[in-house]
Amino acid sequence: MRRVPTLPVVLAAIALLSLGVGGVAAGPVAENVAAGDSPGSTTTAECDAGDGTDLVGCWNGTHYEDELSFNQSDGLNESELEALTHLTMARVEHIRERPFREDVPVETVSREEFANGSTGGNNSSEAFRRWNDQVWEALFVVGEDADANEEIDTVFGGAVSGFYSPSQNRIVLVTAEGEEPQVDPSTLAHELVHGMQDQYHGLTRPRYASATQDGDLAVDGIIEGEAVHIEERYAARCAANWTCLDAPDSAGGGGGPAADYNFGILQTVLQPYSDGALYVEELIEEGGWEAVNETMENPPGSTAEVIHRNPDYETREVAFEDAATGGWETYPDQGVDGAETTGEASMFVMFWYQSFEYRYPVLEPETSAGANVRIHTRPDEELRTRANYNYAHESTDGWAGDELYPYRAGDGDDAREGYVWVTEWQTVGDAADFRETYLTMLTAHGDDEYETGRVYEIDGGDFPGAYGVVRDDTTVTIVHAPEPAGVLELRPNADLELPATDDADGDDGSDTGPDGDDGDATDTGSADDAGDGSSGPNASTDDRAPGFGVAAALLGLLAAVSLLARRGRD
Repeated sequence: MRRVPTLPVVLAAIALLSLGVGGVAAGPVAENVAAGDSPGSTTTAECDAGDGTDLVGCWNGTHYEDELSFNQSDGLNESELEALTHLTMARVEHIRERPFREDVPVETVSREEFANGSTGGNNSSEAFRRWNDQVWEALFVVGEDADANEEIDTVFGGAVSGFYSPSQNRIVLVTAEGEEPQVDPSTLAHELVHGMQDQYHGLTRPRYASATQDGDLAVDGIIEGEAVHIEERYAARCAANWTCLDAPDSAGGGGGPAADYNFGILQTVLQPYSDGALYVEELIEEGGWEAVNETMENPPGSTAEVIHRNPDYETREVAFEDAATGGWETYPDQGVDGAETTGEASMFVMFWYQSFEYRYPVLEPETSAGANVRIHTRPDEELRTRANYNYAHESTDGWAGDELYPYRAGDGDDAREGYVWVTEWQTVGDAADFRETYLTMLTAHGDDEYETGRVYEIDGGDFPGAYGVVRDDTTVTIVHAPEPAGVLELRPNADLELPATDDADGDDGSDTGPDGDDGDATDTGSADDAGDGSSGPNASTDDRAPGFGVAAALLGLLAAVSLLARRGRD
């Protein structure tokens, strides 16, 4: 199972994006939030008197209100980086209202060194790569002729600005090539939060490593959500009454050309940083930092729990039986007995990405592609100091579980690849909404209308092949193979027939009926389908908790969003 390291976003990049798409401006952040039983911060005099780890707001004699005597216009030397680290640790203590238990080493590495050492370091067996390709192809994010693992490596090799390694108890900051390092204080604060989390909760414990994509993103909802929340408050204090180093320019922060990134992968990975921060904010409002501590000990189990901020969100078992014929086999050694769980966040991004990448309005088909993009980029609820994204929409609300099984048949040049994706929903209406939106996406890539009860074919493009879509009560099953006969081999008991021939007599079976059992939902959707929006990966087997500096990527997203907005105006 490949883990995609998740990504905190640099404040400057988010601020630029929010200005470009009509998002939020930075607002005030309360100085003292839910102190609870946490000890108060020490005074300057007490800090001067000792370096004890029991003091809050003081580290190695540096008080959180101290100022640095240098800037980083010409980079930071070793002693300056150490002084910045000590000051940032004291300030994180003050905001989080608890002390670090030990030092957190901070190192720097050039982007070239990081990229050479990070790409290809995950699970790269041939079986895994084929399995993972099918997962991302099923999500309509990585096309048939692209390599999902390379797309993921491109995102992380070019955009990560720093990471914390729990197993090595250290932070590594990625800096510009051939220069003295420059450090974004927000990135450093963010990664120091991970260091503190590790000291109190042990981030290498099994509860923080899920076996599925959705589980990974869910756990990161609390881990990254707390870090973003503290990073936000840190940045707000810098803007208000702390003296802080200026963030480096884009050359210092890293990040490749925006066109190099797959935004479907990027926006999937950003979900914990966006929804997680709001989730943590609500936890603190209701139960103080103790509520955050309790959630860290019992992390969320699904992205749906984080998106809807419902710790009691209910899922259910997905019923699946392998009935494939024709030599089709699953990958039993990959994922969980061969299956991946994508979850609500990834499903939302699947639908949203069609408007961004292909200009197909899928979430709200009666509106423009630009309007569909803005469902994700203009959320109803906003963070105080950064843009965030919406991942909720009626097309994916009500998710109760899913299992995606990639299949293969044969070897070499004759090998065939496909998948069976079983999705479970809370209500019949939820299942019908998902099915309707999925068919809108499918037919947008194809040339024909969808016919009830028949296999659908897409000729050419990024996602060619045959597709079967069946709803049974609250279950929607999607089957894909290169040819229509392969769909029936994968699910021989499905209520599906081969596509009608051109000279077939009688009614064409077009799917135009009212919502009901399979085949009763329309294939086009309506203006009434508008929901509240969304956006949204899964990857690395290492233990990094990375920080994402995506100024270039987000500026690229801004440019594309602006272009789509202009095209979508009446």
